[in-house]
Amino acid sequence: MLQFRPRTPSAPRVQRGNGSVQPLRLTPERLDLSRYEQPRAEPDNYRQRMLANIAALAFTIALTAIGIWLAVSIADLRRTQDCVLMGRRDCVKITTPHI
Repeated sequence: MLQFRPRTPSAPRVQRGNGSVQPLRLTPERLDLSRYEQPRAEPDNYRQRMLANIAALAFTIALTAIGIWLAVSIADLRRTQDCVLMGRRDCVKITTPHI
């Protein structure tokens, strides 16, 4: 059989709305990320980082443009294929040169 123990409050209850401000309790250790930093052998090369960011942006734009072109091409091919399967004869647009 399970025996349940009543909960005991670990900290005194604080009443809200009385207008008093309590100080923030900080732990004795520092609360920043400096303890995880490691010294670098050489400083950051911002020029190389910017060039890498520009190259990544150009690659992303090119990949997006290729994806849009591919989607439009597939939609056009599907439209033409549906037209042909319906038995129509005027499915493909024929362009004539203007003289």
